[in-house]
Amino acid sequence: MSDVVDRLIAAVNAHDMEACLRCYSVAATMVGPEMQAEGRAQITSYHAHVWDGIPDVSITVWDRISNGDRVAVETTFNGTHTGPFLIAGGRVIEPSGRRVSFRGCWIFTVEDNLIITHRLYFDQLELYTQLGVAPPAS
Repeated sequence: MSDVVDRLIAAVNAHDMEACLRCYSVAATMVGPEMQAEGRAQITSYHAHVWDGIPDVSITVWDRISNGDRVAVETTFNGTHTGPFLIAGGRVIEPSGRRVSFRGCWIFTVEDNLIITHRLYFDQLELYTQLGVAPPAS
């Protein structure tokens, strides 16, 4: 089950959108603090948004757990904030030129070696602090 997750992480690190999309089922969903994406078109938009805001983003996987059709990876995201970046609450942070390194976790449900759900969590306070912005109001 984790083969498709390995392919996705390699594709994200290579900034290869076509390879990313080949990892998701046509009806896949992705949910994170700042968005919910349904289907490949919206998932494409999410990855493009991240690459626009942090064009040199890379992911390091520190740990992985697989159980049946579920895979979870503990990660660190690293990059430089040189483009507009959407945060939770719908606010767009203008480019700061700051380096960021923040922890996260991606949880997947896999079926027929394709990702059908992708839930992502990351340390938002760690990211906002590094960007020099206040967290969104609740």
